Amino acid sequence: MLVVDDNKVIRQLIKVNLELEGFEVVTANDGAECLDVVHRVCPDAITLDVVMPRLDGFGAAAQLRADPRTRDVPVAIVSACTQQEVEAGIVAGVDAFLAKPFEPTELVRVVRRLIERKDLRDGRKGTPAGRGRGSPLQ
Repeated sequence: MLVVDDNKVIRQLIKVNLELEGFEVVTANDGAECLDVVHRVCPDAITLDVVMPRLDGFGAAAQLRADPRTRDVPVAIVSACTQQEVEAGIVAGVDAFLAKPFEPTELVRVVRRLIERKDLRDGRKGTPAGRGRGSPLQ
């Protein structure tokens, strides 16, 4: 799991809540760092803030979709989720949206749903959830 947010407190909040549910989490400070880190960690899913320095969440999502190595990694925007953000996110290829402030249980639900959908698409139906980096551990 890769968590991308320029706000250290939010990044830590997301990380801790996912780790409490058994996810292995790596973080990045902005979209540019996300693109550097994503190939090293091969996450099962990515959460992106929208407003970040260097490269915003929409730019990062669009670049992830344009790269054959990352085009199928599920991406969730965690932001204010205004109508404009949702529309721009859909254009950029975002899979899910979670509005700030969010409930930790909703965050976990969104991430699990994204990973389950990816697993079904990849033909990993019925495989153990703790199979590798970024997966929920059991």
